[in-house]
Amino acid sequence: MSKQELIASVARKAKLSKVTAAKAVDSLFKGIRDSLSKGKSVGFVGFGTFRVAKRSARRGINPRTRKPIQIPATRVPRFRAGKALKAAVRRAK
Repeated sequence: MSKQELIASVARKAKLSKVTAAKAVDSLFKGIRDSLSKGKSVGFVGFGTFRVAKRSARRGINPRTRKPIQIPATRVPRFRAGKALKAAVRRAK
């Protein structure tokens, strides 16, 4: 599902205009992004939790030159699906 399809679905199910639904979806994404950038987790009961994980520095290999490189430590977003979402995906065919 693309962002535009999500907006259309929200507009249809909530009986909103697409402009209003787009603002709502954009606000949700911005809220999640802002919280994660501050290092806070965002949880939705029954859906899942977005959190920030630390990835430590490590050695890698440049695939083009095959020379070893140092990959710096970084923070990455993670998502853990909730129980209800897992159950819904298992039931879906």
